Amino acid sequence: MKRVIGVIVGGIVFFSGCAKKAEEISASYVSPMRYSSYTCKQLENEMDRLIHRINEIAHIQNKAHKRDVVATTVGILIFWPALFFLASGDKAEELSRLKGEYEAIIEVGNLKNCTFSSRIKELQKRKK
Repeated sequence: MKRVIGVIVGGIVFFSGCAKKAEEISASYVSPMRYSSYTCKQLENEMDRLIHRINEIAHIQNKAHKRDVVATTVGILIFWPALFFLASGDKAEELSRLKGEYEAIIEVGNLKNCTFSSRIKELQKRKK
């Protein structure tokens, strides 16, 4: 009976406490109005900054995800106090906001018929 309860509790912790992979985090809504006064060059500079920050945070988020998977496995199979280390370093909220800002910049850039440099286009390909 204790084993069954342990498996149930472990399953609940596993599905609720783990940090998501960066790719699984969707963009939160950011109003494009925030960037409506930007010129195409300013939009490009902001996009460049965001792409670099998204890549940094995505790397941290993926490390947190891996750490949570290991902690969950260890916690369920060997040492339950390891479950207290779940979701430390989770950057999902920040990553979601940054992705939303990125989408807002793309939307404003499209409305203004901006053509971003090949460098930005290359960074965008790596982001996907």
